[in-house]
Amino acid sequence: MASDCSFDAVSKVDLAEVKNAVDQAMKEIGQRYDFKGSASRIELKDQAQVVLHSDDEMRLKAVIDVLQSKLHKRGVSIRAMEFGKVEPASKGTVRQEVKINQGIPQEKAKALVAALKNSKIKVQCAIQGDQLRVSGKNKDDLQEAIALLRKEQDKHAIDLQFTNYRG
Repeated sequence: MASDCSFDAVSKVDLAEVKNAVDQAMKEIGQRYDFKGSASRIELKDQAQVVLHSDDEMRLKAVIDVLQSKLHKRGVSIRAMEFGKVEPASKGTVRQEVKINQGIPQEKAKALVAALKNSKIKVQCAIQGDQLRVSGKNKDDLQEAIALLRKEQDKHAIDLQFTNYRG
């Protein structure tokens, strides 16, 4: 018998909540006085990409603030958003693409596995696609591993959820 207890560490974003947050942010942008007459808007391109448009970089930062506040209120982690560089767009406006990360990237998964191994907690960790499977004989060791991964998520700028806990 290999190991009795396990859990999965995943990084998932509820895309329906992202869509709702974008809709709410667009509604607020349409109503706010400081955005009157501006070309500011937020587009949901596909499941994993949002495009922000505005008149200038200062207004674009305000659009980002509105979007981030709506995402936070809807329970979507800001860490899942990867902001691209600001690009000039048509008619003197600016555009910025925001990628929504789903899953744990390979290099971050390897760093998390290395952190678990270096901690000397008696657990095994395996990378399974875009998630981590952590298993061990003792539930207390798994709790320590979860605590360690919570600390590591700040260091690697990733938002982790822990699922499929089997004791």
